[in-house]
Amino acid sequence: MNKTLDRALVWLRRDLRADDHAALHHALRAARQVWCAFVFDREILDPLPRADRRVEFIRDSLVGVDAELRALAAAHGVEGVGLIVRHGVAAQEIPALARALKAQAVYANHDEEPAALARDAQVRGRLADAGIVLHTGKDHVVFERSEVLTLGGGPFSVFTPYKNAWLKKLDPYFLRAYPVAKHASALAPKPDIQPGVPTLAEIGFEPTNLHALKLPSGPAGGEELLLDFLDRIDRYQETRDFPAVKGPSYLSTHLRFGTVSIRRLAREAHQRMLAGSRGAEVWLSELIWRDFYHQVMHHHPHVVERAFKPAYDRIRWAHGKTADEHFAAWCEGRTGYPLVDAAMHQINQTGYMHNRLRMVVASFLTKDLGIDWRRGEAYFALHLNDFDLAANNGGWQWAASSGCDAQPYFRIFNPVSQSERFDPEGKFIRRYLPQLAQLPDKLIHAPWLARPLDLQAAGVEIGRDYPAPVVAHDVARAETLARYAVVKG
Repeated sequence: MNKTLDRALVWLRRDLRADDHAALHHALRAARQVWCAFVFDREILDPLPRADRRVEFIRDSLVGVDAELRALAAAHGVEGVGLIVRHGVAAQEIPALARALKAQAVYANHDEEPAALARDAQVRGRLADAGIVLHTGKDHVVFERSEVLTLGGGPFSVFTPYKNAWLKKLDPYFLRAYPVAKHASALAPKPDIQPGVPTLAEIGFEPTNLHALKLPSGPAGGEELLLDFLDRIDRYQETRDFPAVKGPSYLSTHLRFGTVSIRRLAREAHQRMLAGSRGAEVWLSELIWRDFYHQVMHHHPHVVERAFKPAYDRIRWAHGKTADEHFAAWCEGRTGYPLVDAAMHQINQTGYMHNRLRMVVASFLTKDLGIDWRRGEAYFALHLNDFDLAANNGGWQWAASSGCDAQPYFRIFNPVSQSERFDPEGKFIRRYLPQLAQLPDKLIHAPWLARPLDLQAAGVEIGRDYPAPVVAHDVARAETLARYAVVKG
């Protein structure tokens, strides 16, 4: 193979693995010597709380990536290879590192978030000033940007036609892995001056309960979860909506940080779908939703700040003291609606929330409490381990009816009927609201409707052990329909 470069640097961001890694593959094929680096970007980290599960997940995952790189190089007889890790402002650190290594090119995978695009533009300019090229390409989605368009050449705004076009375009070429191992002899020993993966304390963070939650990190953790899920995938469509059941893949955090390859996941799902697995077909649809939301953000970047549908920016959301009190009750899981409160305790305690519950709590915030979806979106952004701007924004705008292919504004989730349907035995509620554990199944979904005798038998006093509802759903529903009247027609 004719190498065109002497030295190249691979910049890891939301792609924390060595296997099936597009940027690493291209760099190894192009250059005689290749280094890999990650920057704990202070522009992202400094505003975060000092105990943040995501930072710990990233740090643990980098240890796994470092081990992968060492093993790949050792198989070719190359010693001393390892991940270079910096802590600083990425837009400054990457150009400085590339110059220090005398790299002629930097390779990275696309990150479509507006702040990342602005950062990459800065890096590109600084590298160009030093005569270094920045190469970026697709890795974190199957189809990106303008790869799937309508017959008229425009972006899709409705999911089902997008999904159909996505599936029609799909062939094995788009799901092929980028081989790394056979080219790994180009991995270069790490310069002596470059430290390895720092401890949390060394970057100013503290341990969280991540390990106690048993969320495995890194490429090995992603593989472990994937293999476990593949044993259950055929039943996914039957189990995915019930938060007390082991139904989801639990791979969302790994997808967010790229510790697993989206091509691997889509390939596994697609093969099983073709073999007749309904569960795999439904799960593949979830992966397609992810691509859909990323292309929405690419073509309509205004969604980050405003409604996809401009008419919805005319809505007058609740504000003032009562709205702030309601928002605090929602955040802290004390709205008086058990499924909503249990879901909020789940995110607060674990950084995870079941997908069905994300829809329930988002609908409750926007359509029962009348609070701006952006406040809920920001809360999720701070607390979710798997926070992804495109998917989080898309999900919140779906719930608020302001986004692409959103639920109609007049479709409002009833938090009690959702609870009765998706947690019929109250198992999930009991896990996060143990004070309600002794209530019978039929009463746990709306304890304020229980007879005083039943409440007394369960050791529950409304207002003492568990709050009364902050709003009446039927009243709130009528107020929401009036609030949304501005978008009619």
